[in-house]
Amino acid sequence: VQKAKLAEQAERYEDMADFMKAVVEYGDELSNEERNLLSVAYKNVVGCQRSAWRVISSIEHKTEEGDDKAQLVNEYREKVEQELNSVCNSVLGLLDKYLIKKDGDPESRVFYLKMKGDYFRYLAEVAAGDDRKSAIEKAQKAYREAMDISKKEMQPTNPIRLGLALNFSVFHYEIANAPEQAISLAKTTFDEAMGDLHTLSEDSYKDSTLIMQLLRDNLTLWTAECAGED
Repeated sequence: VQKAKLAEQAERYEDMADFMKAVVEYGDELSNEERNLLSVAYKNVVGCQRSAWRVISSIEHKTEEGDDKAQLVNEYREKVEQELNSVCNSVLGLLDKYLIKKDGDPESRVFYLKMKGDYFRYLAEVAAGDDRKSAIEKAQKAYREAMDISKKEMQPTNPIRLGLALNFSVFHYEIANAPEQAISLAKTTFDEAMGDLHTLSEDSYKDSTLIMQLLRDNLTLWTAECAGED
């Protein structure tokens, strides 16, 4: 864990992910801090790959088919895709084998199920055909299970519950092509949290209000985009 913190400070996220993978495989339950370190490490590793994939894909779309460069761009996109798939599958393996426990406390289960939904969402972003369909279904299942637990067991202002709703709404909008569901979920989540703001502890005030701001920003953007399409 100390090595992982050191790697984070040095912004060596692949090392950080390797250190945290070893902590998970040791088999003990993770503390909140360890859970967050694991999430930050892999989010940064996969974040670089996702943005690289988007850049290369956009170049690929602009490249003429017969162009000498087309083959090269295509091969490079496939290479990045394989790396991204490998990281996502590694995280999903850790979640299924060690982290998502049937008898775990609700907050941990929601955290890890949200993570499972996120990494299937990242797989869906780069997949096509049946692979994409399968990743979408698995992401949806994980997000939905996490939502059910969070509604029963957590306050509407809990930052983990808010973060889950934020990501699930992004999934609806960007991946599942369901803008109405995305807008409805983001709005309900924001309104319920607003009505419950007085319950927020000082510790989570900053985290919760930041996510609420992101929900509101998405709502503004999505509503405008949908109105533009109409």
